[in-house]
Amino acid sequence: MPKKKNPIQRGVKAQGPGTTIFLKETLAEKLRDQIMRGNLTPGQRIIESRWARQFDVAQISIREAINLLIADGFVAKATGRSARVVHFSHDDIAQIYEMRAALEGLAARLAAERKAELSSLQASIAEMRQAIARGDIRALLGADLRFHMELCRVSGNHRLYVHARSLLIPFFAFIAVRATQVQDGARAWKKDLTRHQRIVDVIHEGDPLAAEFSVRAILQHFVCRAEAIWGQAP
Repeated sequence: MPKKKNPIQRGVKAQGPGTTIFLKETLAEKLRDQIMRGNLTPGQRIIESRWARQFDVAQISIREAINLLIADGFVAKATGRSARVVHFSHDDIAQIYEMRAALEGLAARLAAERKAELSSLQASIAEMRQAIARGDIRALLGADLRFHMELCRVSGNHRLYVHARSLLIPFFAFIAVRATQVQDGARAWKKDLTRHQRIVDVIHEGDPLAAEFSVRAILQHFVCRAEAIWGQAP
């Protein structure tokens, strides 16, 4: 079975013989590229009419593309308001990491209790290592997102997984926007590979409480590292 791409990595999709490209996905990729290049900045409103003129398409096609970006976490839209590029304040980030520590710590404890299969986590670490070697920040963040989603999935608690997904996808999209503005961004994650490996190892060791507290401590380190990396961004 073909490997499913995660939200950060998804690009233009093709279907069937003749490779039929969906217009909305092509436009979503173009808008995503504008975001990643910094031409659309965090918190900036996406004006449908402007981008419809720029890409010479109907405004409804831009709206459909924006809906794809909302699903992927790159764009947020409150009821009755315009779509905006995803943005988190320092307080938002601190609170997200508090939630992540609680959710992922619990996931590690449950995974250790049930002696979960951890090969998918190990595979994500290998993908992260390869992406760092290539200097490919988007592939790195895609693999990193997969790692943390898999950590929650192997807990066996579906509700935990659903909550984690709603938290992690927009957050990693925001990280992608910020990290691409940092010189040598992918290699800045190299030191964190050992900590991702530690998460796998401590779950494999089978002590549920040790797994939970270790992951909580590692998440606290990740927030400090992230702030240091993003502090380089303009």
